[in-house]
Amino acid sequence: MALLELILILATVTGVVDGKTIRVKDNTGHTGTVRLACIDIPETSQQQYHLAAKQKLEKMLPPRTPVVIRTVGGDELDRTFGEVYVDNRSVNLRLVEEGYAVVDRESLNICDETKTQFLIAQANAENKRLGLWQQLNPAITKKVPR
Repeated sequence: MALLELILILATVTGVVDGKTIRVKDNTGHTGTVRLACIDIPETSQQQYHLAAKQKLEKMLPPRTPVVIRTVGGDELDRTFGEVYVDNRSVNLRLVEEGYAVVDRESLNICDETKTQFLIAQANAENKRLGLWQQLNPAITKKVPR
């Protein structure tokens, strides 16, 4: 899928892969995978938080939801990295605000336009002990190719 040809992509959600990855169909009919940029979710070893992130994303982005994707990159697995918007609101940011995801500091520089919002959202979620912040040290760390 050649999603990187555009900066903004109009698409429709076809499904949720996990709490940070969705499948979409763009307005030309091409399908592809979009990895929500600049956020991370707990690994499957923290089953309840991993599952909660996926369920929240499924609720926010049911099939046929129209989205706008601001692409910020891609990878060798043919995934597009981007910020996903519904009704002019960042889904990535909402996941952090509500404690379903944390800021991925290693890739935060690719979300330069919204970097400060992400950091503030995470600090607020942590202070309010929302979602995965109910534990003292949420273990998110993992290393996968970007």
